[in-house]
Amino acid sequence: MQPKQQLPLHDIHLPEPISFFWPLAPGWWLLLAFVLFLILVSIWIRRFRKRNAAKRFALRNLNKIEKAFSNNPKKLVQEVSTLLRRFYITKYPRNDVASLTGDAWLEFLDNQLGKQLFTAGEGRCLIDAPYRENVEIDTKALLNFCRILIKKGKKK
Repeated sequence: MQPKQQLPLHDIHLPEPISFFWPLAPGWWLLLAFVLFLILVSIWIRRFRKRNAAKRFALRNLNKIEKAFSNNPKKLVQEVSTLLRRFYITKYPRNDVASLTGDAWLEFLDNQLGKQLFTAGEGRCLIDAPYRENVEIDTKALLNFCRILIKKGKKK
């Protein structure tokens, strides 16, 4: 018998140990993409809400004014005028809006809508109703004009 010859084999080569963090499995990539998507959506929603905060505040206060002064049209007109001025001071520079009075204020409001609802319509009462004793105003029409103005007014 012949002695057995050993084959020229190399020792076993083991792969490197798998890292805990890298490479990620496909499920982790999907989870990361979903988390990134949620972060981007939350940033977008936050910006949208911040951009429309003054509008929501004004509409909420307009509803409060309507309920509080529904049987006192003179006070309702004063409060609506104040609310509109505050709303537009948040949208435009204070010097541009705060100094407007009379017909200039009504023209400014009309320019925001693109219609003449204030200079030639029921909205005219904003400048003369606080100084009259007997005020006959269509408060529903005025409040609707103001809602339209706040909702659809021009942006900065």
